[in-house]
Amino acid sequence: MSKQGSTQNFWENFHGPNMGYIEEQFEQYENDPSAVDPSLKEIFDEHGAPEWMGSDAVTETTGSASPSERDIAKITSALKLVEAIRRHGHLQANIYAVGSDERPKTNLLELETYGLQEKDLKEIPADWVWPDAPMKLDNALQVVKTLKERYAGTISFEFGHVNNEDERKWLQDKVDTGSYTVSLTDEEKKQLLYRLAEVEGFENFLAKTFVAQKRFSIEGLDMMVPMLDHIIQSASGDKIKHIMMGMAHRGRLNVLAHILGKPYDRIFSEFHLSPDKELMPSEGSMGINYGWTGDVKYHFGARREIENGEQSATRVTLSHNPSHLEYVNPVVEGFTRAAQDDRSEPGYAKMDEDEAFGLLIHGDAAFIGEGVVAETLNMSDLPGYRTGGTVHIIANNLVGFTTNRKDGRSTRYASDLAKGFEIPVVHVNADDPLACLSAMALAYEYRQKFHKDFLIDLVGYRRFGHNEMDEPRSTQPRLYKEIDEHPTAAAVFEKQLQEASVVGDGALEDMKKEVEQKLRDIYNNMKEHETSSPDVKERPSGVERNLDEIDTAIDIDRLKGLNEGMLKRPEGFNGFKKLEKILQRRSKMLDDGQKVDWATAEALAFASILEDGRPIRITGQDTERGTFAHRHLVLHDVETGETYCPMHGLEQANASFDIHNSPLSEAGVIGFEYGYSVQAPESLVLWEAQFGDFANAGQVIFDQFVSAGRAKWGEKSNMVFLLPHGYEGQGPEHSSARLERFLQLAAENNWTVANVTSSAQYFHLLRRQAAISNQEEARPLVLMTPKSLLRNQRVAVSGEQFSKGRFQPIMKQPILSENKDKEKVKTLLLGSGKIMVDIEDTVDGTDQTFETIDAVRIEQIYPFPEQRLAEMLETYPNLEELVWVQEEPQNMGSWYFVEGILHKLLKEGQIHRFVGRPHRASPSVGEPNIHKTEQNRIIHEALQMSKGGETNEGN
Repeated sequence: MSKQGSTQNFWENFHGPNMGYIEEQFEQYENDPSAVDPSLKEIFDEHGAPEWMGSDAVTETTGSASPSERDIAKITSALKLVEAIRRHGHLQANIYAVGSDERPKTNLLELETYGLQEKDLKEIPADWVWPDAPMKLDNALQVVKTLKERYAGTISFEFGHVNNEDERKWLQDKVDTGSYTVSLTDEEKKQLLYRLAEVEGFENFLAKTFVAQKRFSIEGLDMMVPMLDHIIQSASGDKIKHIMMGMAHRGRLNVLAHILGKPYDRIFSEFHLSPDKELMPSEGSMGINYGWTGDVKYHFGARREIENGEQSATRVTLSHNPSHLEYVNPVVEGFTRAAQDDRSEPGYAKMDEDEAFGLLIHGDAAFIGEGVVAETLNMSDLPGYRTGGTVHIIANNLVGFTTNRKDGRSTRYASDLAKGFEIPVVHVNADDPLACLSAMALAYEYRQKFHKDFLIDLVGYRRFGHNEMDEPRSTQPRLYKEIDEHPTAAAVFEKQLQEASVVGDGALEDMKKEVEQKLRDIYNNMKEHETSSPDVKERPSGVERNLDEIDTAIDIDRLKGLNEGMLKRPEGFNGFKKLEKILQRRSKMLDDGQKVDWATAEALAFASILEDGRPIRITGQDTERGTFAHRHLVLHDVETGETYCPMHGLEQANASFDIHNSPLSEAGVIGFEYGYSVQAPESLVLWEAQFGDFANAGQVIFDQFVSAGRAKWGEKSNMVFLLPHGYEGQGPEHSSARLERFLQLAAENNWTVANVTSSAQYFHLLRRQAAISNQEEARPLVLMTPKSLLRNQRVAVSGEQFSKGRFQPIMKQPILSENKDKEKVKTLLLGSGKIMVDIEDTVDGTDQTFETIDAVRIEQIYPFPEQRLAEMLETYPNLEELVWVQEEPQNMGSWYFVEGILHKLLKEGQIHRFVGRPHRASPSVGEPNIHKTEQNRIIHEALQMSKGGETNEGN
């Protein structure tokens, strides 16, 4: 019966003295329902308080009532209090299992703050302050108590910052009604207790069996495992194909064992007992393969297939993760987007948000402390990077290594960063299992309905030090005194179940003994294997293979057809006339006597790769147009603003072409694209830096993932990095892509590093990279790309070079090497990139002959073409010196990498030396005129010319 309908009409039947009598009887009923006449009790049970009660209305002789100003003020204050509970209930919530004494006090939820007393709230009808209450409440005091239970219990909420009205209302309805909560049967509660016993027992077994070894225990956050069980079960029920997970160290071994199904004996085997022995797992556990150098046990990931029907399964993937904690976040997002994209047809890849979703587990100190987290969150709703909602969990153990909360963040909560991205936040006490499962249920339902991120702040503690070898009581004595006296999550839950008569005394102890025995039996059945000299495994044969013989040429007629297709426009498309005029010049570049520039070569490479059925994804800051206005692969209609990509209208294309301008991020975007390339190995994934050394900001991704991922974890990537590089007087940040850093990381054929000087070389290199996609030979490509050389005619070459041959790691220097009498050559210049083009300009612009000097361009610096160079050196019988020429300072660039190689190639009496800028702290000068003087000096010294003169740098 509606309170605003028949209930209200019912009370209209009472007038005058009868109203006073009813009021008196209702007050008795509130104190003791049995104290009033049964007929009145039945009325009060059904209709609640008389509708006129709760106001200080002045009853006039007519029997009608009108509220006073004081009444209105009380009602307004009550409404403010109710809203404050919803918005600020988390400030008083019981979300801290330990350490709650450090929480700042608040009066935002106190009646006195709003000038209210309990009797005031009793006088206000419930539906005046909560019209749509899901249960029968009589007055505002009952409303306040009910909402405090829902918003300020062991689970609390922050979603007032969510600006979307539909989302905010949905969240409020879920919490107001409690419809999100998980309800378990008694049997399911017993199963949950057993799961907690497994989680705790596994950690206890490791602690006793492998004493003083690092394991980054989950203890204090034990409920994380059942929460993951719950969301994986929900996703599997919805037939979601992929769950992509990322997490740091805390609890990782437990998650690997209980969520990813990594065999216990395989985990035990990774705890080495002694330097000359190792534990051998059973045959069935040996199928997990990593890289040849491996990693520590708490960095590894794993995969697991969960059957959800005869024809389908859900694959759970936990990404490998180095000690750089949160840097795995964008990698996992890249995994997820790649799993969602259908790349089989031309155009942009077609994304299905329900194919996969991401699940990221963060540390509380790292979530707020590491900038890559913000970069990742910012990508969550961008067209090229969104993944339809990621579920985030902060594994909040209150301490960052040894650093307290007050020293680690400027915000109240570790989760506060997420509020800037309008991500709903739930704080939940890790000691309340049902609240934890309910938080996960709400997160998953929100993600599925709105396809946006959701964050759970799982507030627990860390039972031991950071890595079990630390003593936390020296830095957090009060906190650890409380932790030492605090029961485990399983013990807390057992007590609740005992009080509810679900389990009897000793239930948990019996479960823990069963778990202990199971683990002990597995361990005892393992064998010790004597090993005298453990060594690194052999690399896969594909890694060792040379790529030089891969054929990448394309018939000239096929190239012309592709070029023609890229110049077509949709009917009615109004392109920018000045730009279209420039682009139409490309139509004749493949004709006899014409030359193909860098941008056209790239477009032809992309088009041919698409024709071969290989998907392409290229992103970066301003990549659609190109930083230097050379690419123009996304055109804008000047009338409508609509866009058109020439690759999408290509009739010959047999795969998707994704191109996106990235946010102003390096680490996050590079990590995302790396993850995409690993998950979509058949694709050619490219990231372009705005200027080459912007890659500095993604150094962790290069160091830990791109260069070492395969050696450590067996993770293959074929990603391409386009890094504009070349000294043109634009200052330190716009000159060097820090080539030396990539060469320092180069080993074991982990990637290719190149600095090419012709458009055909770029074309063949891209096609070669596409050819090894999804092959054992796959490896990343780090390419120094040009800036001013993009339009330099010395880089443009004839179409014949595209239709014949392949990529050349080493090339003769144009002009200088022509018609050379090699018997007269005493000096051989070696170098790569723009400086060699500058030398070509100088030679072409002078009448001086260079009979004793020849030059060679090293187009691929790693792997260095040592054999080919050695063969070339044999053709110079009177060679006296090898001169390495570079525009970078001596302590940068390639010199220190190639010096040892060149030294090995020298014959008796020969020397090698360096020509370039001296050792410098900064990559280049900032003044253009000084730059030109330096550049001229390098060229003249290399060519042994007299000082002075100008070079045609084409800047």
